[in-house]
Amino acid sequence: MWQKVYNLIRNKYFLSLAGNIIMSGLGLITMTLIYRALSKTEAGTWVFFQSVLLLVDTFRSGFLTTAFIKFYAGATKERTAEVAGSAWFLGLLITGALAIVSVCCHLFLTGINDEGLLLFFKWAGLYYAFSLPWFLATCVIQGEQKFDRLLYIRLSNQGSFIVFIVVLIVIGKITLFNVLYAYLTSNFITSVYALLKGWTRIAALTKRTKTNIIEIYHFGKYSVGSALSSNMFSTSDTFIINFMLGKPALAIYNLGQTLMQLVEIPLRSFAVTAMPELASAYNQNNRAGVIQIMKKYAGMLSVILIPAALIGCALADVPIYIIGGGKYAGTEAANVFRLFLTFAIIFPPDRFFALTLDVIHQPKINFYKVLVMLAVNISSDFLGISITHNVYGIAFATILPILTGTIIGYWALNKYFKFSFWSIFKVGYDETIALLKQMRGKRKLQS
Repeated sequence: MWQKVYNLIRNKYFLSLAGNIIMSGLGLITMTLIYRALSKTEAGTWVFFQSVLLLVDTFRSGFLTTAFIKFYAGATKERTAEVAGSAWFLGLLITGALAIVSVCCHLFLTGINDEGLLLFFKWAGLYYAFSLPWFLATCVIQGEQKFDRLLYIRLSNQGSFIVFIVVLIVIGKITLFNVLYAYLTSNFITSVYALLKGWTRIAALTKRTKTNIIEIYHFGKYSVGSALSSNMFSTSDTFIINFMLGKPALAIYNLGQTLMQLVEIPLRSFAVTAMPELASAYNQNNRAGVIQIMKKYAGMLSVILIPAALIGCALADVPIYIIGGGKYAGTEAANVFRLFLTFAIIFPPDRFFALTLDVIHQPKINFYKVLVMLAVNISSDFLGISITHNVYGIAFATILPILTGTIIGYWALNKYFKFSFWSIFKVGYDETIALLKQMRGKRKLQS
């Protein structure tokens, strides 16, 4: 029995899912502490700061992550060293450029009135420098599929941040700036931890090659555009709400939107485990296999999300009160959450279409697709606010870019290999039933 438990715990799918569940849980705990300790305006300022910070960080993560895993996973020892060293070289260049821009922006701070933007321009450079080692460690770990290490990295980062927040609350020093200092410190600690454990492969910097640098660059220049534009969906919502409806409205909207992490948990977990399978099928020139793997993961998630969305819609007010407290009860937050849950069934096809396009070496299509989606998102956001004059307009507008991306992704993948869109759900249903029968069979054997 203990051997079975041990094998389950060591299983890469279990580790990936468990890691995302734990991190999403810790993220919600962090959000609960911040939302309850800060005012709506301060909470909105923190949301805006983090949105801009992570949007700009996409230049680095979007440029390197997918390219790194694609060229690193399953490669020879010499090849992995070259890829890791080349990624480190590019990571240092990008981080250095971001830090220099941040320092130069200090000359123009007197003309900026928004508190969130001021925080970003003052402190972004330090964040990017502090987070570089642990970020590259996560790339290495995903490439090697050692998801237990990925969990440790994330626990170090999010766990230390929570500890600092709790300490600040206990000693009565919880302020917006102290939350920022805690955030920077947790990133520094995580990078030191990753370096001490030897997970960053920083020593491979000497093994970099011009060929690998160029290879990563040419793939990354499209994947970064796709990742950046994709990130711009939520960030464009954040900017529009921040400057048109105010920071209290931003805090309310973000509270409802952030609960969608409950949907993101399986999406991220399945994406991390699906990518090596998709890459393996593609490298074997198995087009039918690539599409079948995509159907399995996207279809199963869609089927699973249907009952989850129904339950979430019925109980939406409960998590809003638990996380935000009484000051968010009766606001639009719960209904924003319900609206996002209603659209959740089409999230998996869109996400896995994009992932598959990257794997089959079509990041260029993804890039252009996301640009179209971004244009649809921004225009529909303005239209939604002009009609409703509140955050409901933004929430309703979310469905349009997702539908746009799904249609474009389906069209592009059909040029690679013909398949029916509705077959995704059929495959997902069949795979889910087969999994349930397998689980029941194992229980019967154990009993």
